[in-house]
Order: sequence, then C-alpha cells, then structure tokens
Amino acid sequence: MSQLHVIDLSGNSLRGQVPAWFWSIKSLSDVNLSRNRLGGRIGFGINSSSSSMIKALNLSTNSLTKMESLNISSCKISGNIRVISGLRSLKYLDVSNNTMNGKFPSDFPPLDGLVFLNVSLNNFSGLVGSDKYKKFGKSAFSHGGPFSFETESGSSWVADIKEPTSAPVTMSSKPLMNLTFKDLIAATSHFGKDSLLAEGRCGPLYRAVLPGDIHVAIKVLENARDLDHDEAVALFEEISKVKHPNLLPLCGYCIAGPSNLKSSNVYDYTFRGKEKLVLYEFMFNGDLHRWLHELPTLKTNVEDWSTDTWENKNTSGFHVASPEEITSWLTRHRVAVGVARGVAYLHHAGSTHGQLVASNILLSDSLEPRVAGFGLRNVGSRNKNASLDKQDCGFEHDVYCFGVVLIELMTGKQGSEGNVEWVRRLVREGRGGDALDSRLRLGGDSASEMVECLRVGYLCTAELPEKRPTMQQVLGLLKDIHPVLS
Repeated sequence: MSQLHVIDLSGNSLRGQVPAWFWSIKSLSDVNLSRNRLGGRIGFGINSSSSSMIKALNLSTNSLTKMESLNISSCKISGNIRVISGLRSLKYLDVSNNTMNGKFPSDFPPLDGLVFLNVSLNNFSGLVGSDKYKKFGKSAFSHGGPFSFETESGSSWVADIKEPTSAPVTMSSKPLMNLTFKDLIAATSHFGKDSLLAEGRCGPLYRAVLPGDIHVAIKVLENARDLDHDEAVALFEEISKVKHPNLLPLCGYCIAGPSNLKSSNVYDYTFRGKEKLVLYEFMFNGDLHRWLHELPTLKTNVEDWSTDTWENKNTSGFHVASPEEITSWLTRHRVAVGVARGVAYLHHAGSTHGQLVASNILLSDSLEPRVAGFGLRNVGSRNKNASLDKQDCGFEHDVYCFGVVLIELMTGKQGSEGNVEWVRRLVREGRGGDALDSRLRLGGDSASEMVECLRVGYLCTAELPEKRPTMQQVLGLLKDIHPVLS
C-alpha cells in the first residue's frame, strides 16, 4: 500500500472510526470515504506525515455528527472553523498549528462536552473566559489569536499580539528590568477577576506583583486604543517624568499591539487590540473614595488589599491604616492640603488633571495623598486639533472637582450634584456645621475649621468658572485654616 495514491471506499456501509494507520500511508493524495457510516474518531495531525500530501478528502454523508475525537493539528489548514461546528459529540478537539480563523467560542462545536481542546497557533478571535483557561489550560490557547481578557462586569479587552514576549514593558523607575506583556499576564493570573481592583471610565485596573516583589497597579486605557504608538510613548514618557510628593506618576507602560494600525476593517480585533497599559506604584491603603464611602460599612470593591483584616500591619511590611485614622480631622485636612498641592503643581506647569475624583486620589502608608490619572484625560481624542473645553478640561474644572472632593472629605457623603447643592445651601444659610461628617472625632477648634473648609469648597464649586479661585489660592486658604508642616 506504500504506492497507493487514490482510494475510493465510498458507499460501502463502513462503520466505526478510521484507524490511525490509514493516515500513515505516505503516498495518499485522494481519499473518498463518502456515503458510509463512519464516526467515532478521525485523527491525522502532527504525527502523520501523510496528511500534508492529501489533496482531496471526501467524508460526506457519514455519521460524523457523532464523532467524539478530531485531530487535524499541523495540517496547514486555513479557513473558518465554523465548518466543524455541527460536531456536537466531540470530546477531543485539536486544531492547533494551522492558519484557521473564526470567532471563539461561537464558531466552535459545543465546548461543554469537550475534555480536551487545543486551538493554539491559529488566527482565532473572540473572548476566552477564565473558566475556559481553568478547564483546558493556558497552553490550549497559546498564540491562538489576539489575547482577550474578561472583566467582572462582562466587558472585555483585547491585545492583538501573537507572541506576548514581543510587547516590552518599559519601567521608568527601573530601566534595566527586562519585562514583557507575558510577565504582566503571569503577574495578574492572566488578568483574572481575582486580580481586578476596579473598573473605571478609562478601563479596568489590576493589581500585580512583578519579579523582584514589585507591587504595581496596572491600568488598561481602553480610550487609547487608536492612539498612535509613537504619540503614546511620548505621552507616557512625559507623565513618568513628573515628580511631586503628592502626585503619582507612571512607573511603567506597555503597548500590547502592532505599532501601526493597518485598517479598522481588517478583523474587528485588529483595531481593538492596540491596548495601552500603564503601571503605577501600588498604594496599599487604596484610594480616598474607598476610605470615605466603603470601609466604614465594610463594603469595598477591592478584595483584600493586603490582609484579611484592616490592621496596622501586613506581611508585606507596609503600614495599612485602620478606618479610625480617616475619621481624624487633622488627617482629612492633611489629605485636602496634599491634593491641593499636587493639583496646584500641575497647574503651575501648565497642565490640567481633567478627571480629579476621590477614586483617583491614592493614600500612602502615612495616608499622604498621591493624585493619579493626570495627563490621560484626552488620550485617544479623535479631534486632536480641537481646543480644550474649559468647562470640562480647563483649570476651572479642576478647581470645581477639587471642591467636590473637599466637600466629600468634610461631609463623608458622595460627591453627587445633589449633595454639592445641599452643602452649598447650608453654607449660604450659615449652617455649614449641619453638613459635617458625624463620624469625625472633633475637639477644640476642629468644627469651626471644618466649616471654613466647607466655605472653601463653596468657592471652588461656584457656578460661574470665572468666580472660582485658582488652585494656588485654594492651597493658601487651606493652610491658613490650620497650620501644616511643609
């Protein structure tokens, strides 16, 4: 049979599976097994040198819908995987090392019954849920297409790279570190939900521990997908150079996607896959929003920042504050002054923040505020020539947002429009004390000083932008209310 080139066994009522030795006939080029009752297993792949010689294969009119095993790995097959989607009895499927395409999992046979799956080294797109990684293993999807990750809310983001080591991580604080996107995947358990800290307007935020026990927070900038590669590098380098005790600059970044966008209609994932990830130093005490609005009721969207209890120590050697510390008036005043210093520094340098909210204010070991997220407000803006809207992105807008944060600090209430108007009305009526956070430990002149801070918040949230003070003036007012160490 070593010289057999063509075999036609059609219409013979053959049953069962095609034996493995059949595919070892190296001379086969034309195989017709149609109109039989074949099923079970059809396997030719990486160990079958003959498979690449077959030019015609006819398996029509058989019982292949009951097939339990299909191995067509390393067969140089291209085209859509959808042609085998009707094989609903499969338990073993290996299509690795081809150039097949299609959507995962919609174009595939049902996955529930599969006990083995390998789609690696192909051009598939789609979302691979964390449950699939656990069931089939990460190697089953290695280089299977663009890397796709799912968040807690069900949304997803995609990194359009075939090889995760091809996307370097630039660490500005440690330029000699040799890291890639693959290291970020490993450090976040494949950007799994257990590593997800929060989902913000710009994208998901993950916690990671890099080699060398470096704790970082990784932000995926979903609004920067169509930002030019070189522009992104220039922007991230500029932000990473900002140095101020009350600002949290980037400590690194990674661009996981091609450097040049070919076309937005060349597969959907090609456009969506140009992900930009920025890295920040991890703050074990979390953000101000968490401390003001979540911890007192033990409802936090951040699972276990350091230990299972909110104590003053953890295994990493960092001070993790207790909820009582944020109820101190002096602590809140120090936070307000620190944030004002950071934003005033940005304004003095001619920059704005644009999205100053309590969740963008991180707290250090000593509860010293570090403002994050600056420089990223207009990332990905399609109209690069448009002037900034002062109502939304200018200095006055930052002042208004700071006023909202200040009101949150003094009242302990969410910075909603309704709460801001409520506080403004009380201040106008001379009843600012009625708005103070009842959880605060007050003594001496604390109450009157807090009311003075509310008055500063009132000035910052003036309806007319031109009526608002500058951030440098705000900083001076806060320091006059209570002396602080420089």
